Amino acid sequence: MGRYAYFEHDADIGIEGSGKTLEEAFESAAMALFSIQSDLSEIKPERKLRFEFSEEDIEYALVIWLNRLIYEAKHLRLALCRFGLKRRDGFWQGEAQGEPWNDAMTRGVEVKGATLTCLSVKKTDEIWEARCIVDV
Repeated sequence: MGRYAYFEHDADIGIEGSGKTLEEAFESAAMALFSIQSDLSEIKPERKLRFEFSEEDIEYALVIWLNRLIYEAKHLRLALCRFGLKRRDGFWQGEAQGEPWNDAMTRGVEVKGATLTCLSVKKTDEIWEARCIVDV
């Protein structure tokens, strides 16, 4: 399993996901993003959503992945807590699990979107790192 962290930025929040695979780094970045909005340990993985997208550029794929998760969560009014991603060449299959928002959930800061600012996806030694700034 990957890990996630945050980094300093003047106006918004920098997120960073890492893992042994590119997909794991993207999943960890999603965890970082959704941890800004709520306590993931409070969310039950009751509902699953799935989607696909195509993108050859792995940096743009990170932004598409995160923004698609934000869109789906808002559209379906879900708090998301688990993330999965598979890739074959430039074709990506994503999924997430969560539950409808309710009054008992801890609400953090709303994330409006992932941006191209500080966008970086790279492999160092055996670890993939995926990072960008999210607009809050």
